[in-house]
Amino acid sequence: VNFNSSASCYGTSFGGASQSDQLHDAISIFADMMLRPHFPESQLEDGRLVCLQEVYSLEDDLYQRAMMELRKRFYGDPDGRHSEGTVESIASIDMNALKDFYQQNYRPNGAVIACAGNLDWPKLQAHVGQLFQDWKTHPEPEVQKTPPVHGMHHIAHDSEQTHIALAYPGLPYSHEDYFKFRGSVGVLSGGMSSRLFSEIREKRGLCYTVQASCHSLKERGSVFCYSGTSTGRAQETLDVLIEQLQELGSNGIREDELRRLKTQLRSGLVMQQESCRSRVRSIIGDVTHLGRVRSLDEINENYNGLTVESINEFLQENPPANFDVVTLGAEPLSLNTMDIPVRRPT
Repeated sequence: VNFNSSASCYGTSFGGASQSDQLHDAISIFADMMLRPHFPESQLEDGRLVCLQEVYSLEDDLYQRAMMELRKRFYGDPDGRHSEGTVESIASIDMNALKDFYQQNYRPNGAVIACAGNLDWPKLQAHVGQLFQDWKTHPEPEVQKTPPVHGMHHIAHDSEQTHIALAYPGLPYSHEDYFKFRGSVGVLSGGMSSRLFSEIREKRGLCYTVQASCHSLKERGSVFCYSGTSTGRAQETLDVLIEQLQELGSNGIREDELRRLKTQLRSGLVMQQESCRSRVRSIIGDVTHLGRVRSLDEINENYNGLTVESINEFLQENPPANFDVVTLGAEPLSLNTMDIPVRRPT
C-alpha cells in the first residue's frame, strides 16, 4: 500500500492506494492499526521531534503564518486552531495523554470508510463489517469554544514583502445555495482570466500572487483571500482587493466569466473520475457534510444549472462584506472600505 496519514483540527485520516486484489489485506492492516495500536514508548520522542520540526518550519513560511492567524481569529477556537500545535503543547505530551486521547476520540461514531476503484462492493462490505464489528462507540467529548476576533490585525516582521490575508463569511457545503456561492468565488479566483489575477496582478502589477477560495465547516462557510506583495504596494493591493470584492457584490458576474468557470468546473469533474484518490476524498467530504454521497452526475447538474441571473441574485442578497484582515510585514495597513470607490466592469 502507498500509505498516507494526516491530522487536522477537523479530523484524522488514514489512506492509501493499492492493487485491487490487495484491498482486503490492506484494510485488515488498517483495522489492526485503528483498533489495536501499540503506542511504543520508545517512539514517543521521535514523534515529538517530527511535530516540533513542523512547528519550527512555519516560522519561515510567512504565507502560512498569516493564513493561520486569520483562521484562528476568524473562526475562534477550536475551529480556527492549526493542527501543528505549539512548542509548549507538544512538549507537554506524554504517553498516558496519547493513550487517553485515543480512547476518547478514536471511535466509530463519526468515522467514515471510503473506497473507490475496481472492487466487489458486497464482499468489501462484509469484510469491513467483520473487521470493525467490535469497535465500541464513545460519546463525543464536549468542545469548549471561544468566540472569533474580528477586524484588522498586523504581525510585525522585518521584510520587504507584505502578506495580506482576508476572510469574509460564506456558506457551508450543505447549504442549498452553495453552488451559487462557489460560482461567485470561482469568478474571483481560478486561473489567469479570473478577476483578482487580471485586475490586481496583470493590469496593475501590484502583487506577485493573489487568490481566493471557499472553505466549509459542517455548519458555516467562508471565503479566504491571500495576496503577497511588496511593502510599498501593500496598501494599494489591499484597497484594490476589497474594491474587487465590493464590485462583485454590487454588479455581479458576466456571461463570459460564467462560461470560463463552467469549463473549469467540468474539467475538475473529469479529472476526479480518473483518480480514485480524488473520488475517495469527495465521498468522505459528502458523507461528513451531507450525510450522503453526491454522484458526479448530480454535481454536474448543479454546475450546469448555474446562470448569470441566479449567481447575481445571490450576490445581491449576500454581497462580500464584514472583512477580517491579517497582514504580516514591516508596516501595518488600514481597512478603509467606505473610502474605496466601486467601479463598474467594462
